Amino acid sequence: MPEQPFEPERAIAGTGMGGAMDLAASEAETLEKTPGGPEGTGLAGKPHSLWSDAWRDLRRNPVFIISALVILFLVVISLWPSLIASGNPLKCDLAKAQEGSQPGHPFGYDGQGCDVYTRTVYGTRTSVTVGVLATLGVAIFGSVLGGLAGFFGGVWDSILSRLTDIFFAIPVVLGGLVLLSVVTSNTVWPVIGFMVLLGWPQISRIARGSVITAKQNDYVQAARALGASNSRLLLRHITPNAVAPVIVVATIALGTYISLEATLSYLGVGLKPPTVSWGIDISAASQYIRNAPHMLLWPAGALAITVLAFIMLGDAVRDALDPKLR
Repeated sequence: MPEQPFEPERAIAGTGMGGAMDLAASEAETLEKTPGGPEGTGLAGKPHSLWSDAWRDLRRNPVFIISALVILFLVVISLWPSLIASGNPLKCDLAKAQEGSQPGHPFGYDGQGCDVYTRTVYGTRTSVTVGVLATLGVAIFGSVLGGLAGFFGGVWDSILSRLTDIFFAIPVVLGGLVLLSVVTSNTVWPVIGFMVLLGWPQISRIARGSVITAKQNDYVQAARALGASNSRLLLRHITPNAVAPVIVVATIALGTYISLEATLSYLGVGLKPPTVSWGIDISAASQYIRNAPHMLLWPAGALAITVLAFIMLGDAVRDALDPKLR
């Protein structure tokens, strides 16, 4: 008998259900071996996670790259300010008070004869330290309280909601004037503690809403039905999927806390001399703004660039982590 031509449809029909399943399995195996794959999948056809997609978007975002480089530079000079400023920020010469730019002193001198460039560089350490530590304290404290209230609900959720309403009603600057005016310490800890005290309600509400949304998902209900404990549900299933909004808000708030520290120091209730701070230098230079504007320009410019860099970073992270903006 002459050989019949091979027909794919007849071959599948002849083999029945098992043949069709074998062919589907072979196609899936071919897809896994093919680089790339459908949109939303990586090598071997594995789907991307939220974090991998976010990192891929961040690497392509020029706003993120620029702000990250600026923040990296600020962190480096905060840790090792002597790399770009060899002078002593507390060494002053009254004979050079309010003088302008000179060789070796590009920013001139302040009202006490201190080098403005050196004080601006060393002021980075104080401002970044206060901003980072305050943000960590606010994020941890607020996330724990809000997450537990959102997970367990009931009377604890009601108490936390009323407590956050009370703290939201306190004006931040007015609260700083009242609470910090009685503090005599020259360290950064009273300022950081004040920021944590009045800053946690915002993060707490964000964490609470995110946890309430996450615990209603099917995978959480399935884990609960299988007997998972509350601690396992929180740590393994809810927290990884509810932490993204907290990270976004905390990143943007970091720049706000740096600005708040400068505001409180300017008003005389924040950091105090001999601590080197942009807010202290801006406050001291405000009375010389007509005769020696360089005293105000440089620390104020450094403060503005730092706050803008963290806000831009937070915006870029928000765009990357929010699936609705894709």
